[in-house]
Amino acid sequence: MEASGDTGRVLIIGAGIAGLWTALQLRPLPVTVITAGKLGQGSSSWAQGGLAAAVGGDDTPALHAADTIEAGAGLCDRRAVDILCTDGPDAVEALAELGVPFDRNDDGSLKVGREAAHGQDRIVHVGGDEAGAAIMRCLTEAAEAAESITIRERTAAYRINTDAHGNACGASALDIEKGEPVTFEASSVVLATGGIGGLYAVTTNPLSSQGHGIAMAALAGAALRDLEFVQFHPTALHVGRDPAPLATEAIRGAGGTLLDNDGERFMLALHRDAELAPRDVVARGVASAIKRTGAAFLDVRGELGDRFAEAFPTVFAACEAAGLNPATDLLPIAPAAHYHMGGIMTDTEGRSSLPGLFAVGECASTGVHGANRLASNSLLEAIVFGSRAAKVLSREKGAVGEPSETQQSSLEIGPAMDLSDVRRLMASEAGILRIASGLRDAERHLAQKEAQSSGEEMALLTARLVLEAARAREESRGAHQRSDYPETSEAALHSLINLKPDGTISVGFEEVRP
Repeated sequence: MEASGDTGRVLIIGAGIAGLWTALQLRPLPVTVITAGKLGQGSSSWAQGGLAAAVGGDDTPALHAADTIEAGAGLCDRRAVDILCTDGPDAVEALAELGVPFDRNDDGSLKVGREAAHGQDRIVHVGGDEAGAAIMRCLTEAAEAAESITIRERTAAYRINTDAHGNACGASALDIEKGEPVTFEASSVVLATGGIGGLYAVTTNPLSSQGHGIAMAALAGAALRDLEFVQFHPTALHVGRDPAPLATEAIRGAGGTLLDNDGERFMLALHRDAELAPRDVVARGVASAIKRTGAAFLDVRGELGDRFAEAFPTVFAACEAAGLNPATDLLPIAPAAHYHMGGIMTDTEGRSSLPGLFAVGECASTGVHGANRLASNSLLEAIVFGSRAAKVLSREKGAVGEPSETQQSSLEIGPAMDLSDVRRLMASEAGILRIASGLRDAERHLAQKEAQSSGEEMALLTARLVLEAARAREESRGAHQRSDYPETSEAALHSLINLKPDGTISVGFEEVRP
């Protein structure tokens, strides 16, 4: 028998920015937050870029929305984008009121910078490149001080429980320290489990970011959307670390340039905005330069290099640890899996297709990112849509149902598997450039790997879902590029992915909401 865990009306799985912000917005309602790690760990703390919001004097939410839609390559949900950009300034103000020390000018106004594909200076930072860590510190302190929030660290959820009516009613988890199963009951469950970068051999995400929330949602019967769209950050520092240190896009916004191994500034010939082109364009440019000349570099020497340590202390520390001096050395770079645009399909208030199950942050597909996320929109999305989900959860007073016995016995915990071969396979076959034959080979390998597992391995399931979605989309769009289908289809369609009871995967397509 499983031991009973803390009972809260709302259960939040994940303690990054999206999860903690949602929990704080639910005060004074009782909330239980569970996380497999310790508070303050995870990808949220690693976010360097900042938040994009129309807070500059010459900027507007409409301009921000236009840039977001342009980057999204036809797959952005216009209503979701309008909500994100309209609520952006208020989200920044709410974080500032919580104590987030955004960088400011001498007159006290917010200091704003520019990143790729933004037409205006609208990125607010903390300490140059410490936004994620600073926001997490403030949220962690507030959550620990909130009497209504119960936090369970080192607790790994592995199943969303549903009742006899098919509603989410809690989750089954493992107390990692005790090695014991535990059940959490709730009338609503919020997944805030982050991304899937840990499924790739080169990533800027924590290696634990393997899409477990997506797998749990799929197993519970929730619909998924656009899983094939994985964004590769163009400038991870290629210094032999796993995960790879990120060199924030703000560096290029401040004047950093990209060079190939021959010293040529290759982006000038690839896009009118050169280094500030959309991320998918720059990532392909870097990958091509490495393939063509053997290496690619970020050049910040000169004036930027002299002030690099002060402007970008996190990146400087990573360079220093690798024996590099940005003022005098070229910084070796490579594209790395960075952000997942797809995820659990939600409406603009966080509801999934499964009653009682919500999703916020990177694991959710709200429709704002389309086929290619605009830089620094991700932290903003977590705040804006976390707030909207909390408002709905505060109004909906559901009763805690009894878990279905049939559903509860459908999944058991298997031993941890070595995923190094899977990570290499995902990078080579579901990375920057894809082809049907490679995707099929990867699927066959995963099937063999799953056969070796004593229980449902969530990372393998998520990888299989991504591969199926990528094979089904027979076009090149945004972050999804197919060498066998290089053209972009005239019709812009979302992919809809469902896991059938027999374990097979269904992929269909629907038009983007106007």
